[in-house]
Amino acid sequence: MVETRVGVVGIVIEELESAVMVNQILHESADKIVGRMGIPYREKGISVISVIVDGTVDELSAMTGRLGKIKGVTVKSALTKK
Repeated sequence: MVETRVGVVGIVIEELESAVMVNQILHESADKIVGRMGIPYREKGISVISVIVDGTVDELSAMTGRLGKIKGVTVKSALTKK
């Protein structure tokens, strides 16, 4: 059995037109997503998404790497060690 890690991925979207690409990548990664909460912060013109994930290190790195390449998007993750 392949070892998976549980963690949280924090996504800040500063350019709202980038939200479409973020949602597309999250949709493609749905099998690794346990839960998701998105909050639009209208006063600041940003959106913040927290995603609880369960996947291999390679799968989660690929997902966060793709998200991090999107213009106006910042991504940080924290995973369990085991």
